[in-house]
Amino acid sequence: MGLDALGLTEETERVFEALVERPRCTALELGAACGLSSARAGRLLSKLVADGLAMKAAGRPPRFSATAPDVAVTALIQEREKQLNDARRTVHRLMEMHQEATRIDDPSLGVELLTDRDEISRAGRKLTTVARHEVRAFDRPPYFDRPGSNLDAQTQRLRAGITHRVIYDQEAVAWPGRMRDDIVRSIRAGEKARIHPELPFKLLISDNKAAILPFNLATHAAYLIHRSPILAALEALFESEWERAVPLRDPDAPPSGRGEHSPGPDAAEPDANTRSLLNLLASGLTDSAIARAQGWSERTTQRRIQQLLERLGATTRFQACLMAARRGWL
Repeated sequence: MGLDALGLTEETERVFEALVERPRCTALELGAACGLSSARAGRLLSKLVADGLAMKAAGRPPRFSATAPDVAVTALIQEREKQLNDARRTVHRLMEMHQEATRIDDPSLGVELLTDRDEISRAGRKLTTVARHEVRAFDRPPYFDRPGSNLDAQTQRLRAGITHRVIYDQEAVAWPGRMRDDIVRSIRAGEKARIHPELPFKLLISDNKAAILPFNLATHAAYLIHRSPILAALEALFESEWERAVPLRDPDAPPSGRGEHSPGPDAAEPDANTRSLLNLLASGLTDSAIARAQGWSERTTQRRIQQLLERLGATTRFQACLMAARRGWL
């Protein structure tokens, strides 16, 4: 759970976890443990070696061992952060070039400056309306319009086959009632949602043709960006943040699959509140943010977290999320 943000597929992550538990394992042995052919297991092991997550010992047949997870995963995280920082530097450099070239308001040059609230709202609605393939967005407060006000229109677009990928800032998820009344309903309609600890700004990208980037809501200012190097950089930034963000799921949806451990005496399926709590814990929200998102008091939130840890037999939040994932609750 969680290594998909570092570029590992679910299958590769499963092989890595099995390898952690089985040092000096052959491809044949690992394939048997994971339900894979030895050829497929060998290819996945080669990728783990290339990524620095495993070591290969000489011999016939060769045997594999997992690299210390904290060292290997930290190295992958650092590489992803380097890629993200490169994308951020590109955005900043291009924005500086734009500012130095004066305030551009000619669409043929790539960027329009919008300085009216209604104009910005109309531009945002138009971008979502004209999208034919995909809408991508960074969602964070503050807002021009009430969160969820466009839910019906978005549902219609999703039914028409237009993909929506949205990364929510933690503060967006913690907005009172937002999770229940808007985000979960969007996910049920087909939206692909993830949560990020802190997004750099608000953003809406329509297909790969245009984007709107509000940069000062107090004075109602935003850039409408057409196909240009700036748009390409914003697309790269979105995809980098998407890989780092944690998936949000419908708390009422059936579990994605059972974990590797046999159910214990207290392994009954969790209710919607418990599943939602697990989602928010896995997303890294604080107690106060979870309380706002769920409409609970902080005391109630802390009590429910403690009850969940006791139910799972966990001592930390991370351990609770890992054990819940193994049970298929996440």
